[in-house]
Amino acid sequence: MASIMNRRSWLKSGALLAGSVSLLPTGLQARPIAPLVPAAPLGLANALSDEEALRAAPVQLRARLSANENPFGPSEQAKQAITESLTSCYQYPMQARDLIQKIADYEGLKPENIMLDAGSSPMLLAAAVHFGQRGAIITGDPSYADLPRKAEKFKAPIVAVPLTADYKLDLDAMEKKLDSRTALVYICNPNNPTGTVLDTAKLKAFAARVSKKTPVFVDEAYIDYLPDPRDSSLLEAVKQGQNVLVARTFSKLYGFAGLRVGYLVAQPEMIKTLSQYAVGPMSISAPAIRAAVVSYQDQAFTQDVLKKTLASKQFLYDVLKREGYEYIPSSANFVMFPLKMDGKRFVEEMGKRGVSIRNWEFNNQHWCRVSIGRMDEMQAFAEAFTQVS
Repeated sequence: MASIMNRRSWLKSGALLAGSVSLLPTGLQARPIAPLVPAAPLGLANALSDEEALRAAPVQLRARLSANENPFGPSEQAKQAITESLTSCYQYPMQARDLIQKIADYEGLKPENIMLDAGSSPMLLAAAVHFGQRGAIITGDPSYADLPRKAEKFKAPIVAVPLTADYKLDLDAMEKKLDSRTALVYICNPNNPTGTVLDTAKLKAFAARVSKKTPVFVDEAYIDYLPDPRDSSLLEAVKQGQNVLVARTFSKLYGFAGLRVGYLVAQPEMIKTLSQYAVGPMSISAPAIRAAVVSYQDQAFTQDVLKKTLASKQFLYDVLKREGYEYIPSSANFVMFPLKMDGKRFVEEMGKRGVSIRNWEFNNQHWCRVSIGRMDEMQAFAEAFTQVS
């Protein structure tokens, strides 16, 4: 009976997260917080999600450069683990504890500090459900909009703070926005879509101060692209007992965007709280978990991916400079640059040539974000770009 009830709980959790706000039980209904702030600035409000952009892209693509995917992975070890796991896929995926323990051992954490789910998206949703009912969410503009958008469905005011002159999250301005209604501060570092990274010492000092007043959620989806991810991460803040949440994903450097594995690191009580709004490890397939176990900290593979990514990125930089375009130097697997034409038209014209990219509008300027692809994809971008630009 206990196992039946557990499966029912998983199904119930899945229905809660997949359904609309109106499907929430009475105790979890969104509470209006008045007065609401005006609609978020242009960069946050008008940006499509990566999923929406891909659905709008041409079916036949020469270069899929719109979703910040890693086209070089997953590793051969991961593929082998997936193949070997297929014979036992009739069993529920109970290997999650192995991955949790492996992460805990490497990072110096306890298993109770870690929550697994199918990519980082479910953790962002869990945070949006929990904190979105409790007050305002402070975020950057533009920054990754998944959590703020979902929190808006719970009537949470979104305080979108413009970036600095060098296109980084403005920590000083964000801290000044703190007040009694603040429920969460959301930081994406490196930031999406700009690819900029914060000064590590400044971010750690910010988190230490602000987390005493309100939780700080740091989305580290692209942290593995930095020269020293461990030093740049906020995981140490969690180990020090700070009210900091850190989201990690296998979707980027490890090439698991279609496999869906991610984890959240926070204080044990926060993990218990957010687990109420997430399906957890049972949402991840057994092949994906097995692949993650063998891929985690596979240095030979990740270094090879980084080398290829940097080569493709430098090729893109050279193309942009040759065509007379500036760009924002990126610490991630994508690059943003200002356009000389309407962004939507640019996307359409590139799409006609088999290249999928993204566009934004902020600072009264149209921008393009190009994900880093294989060299053949970057060459396809260059060919189309010289025709359109």
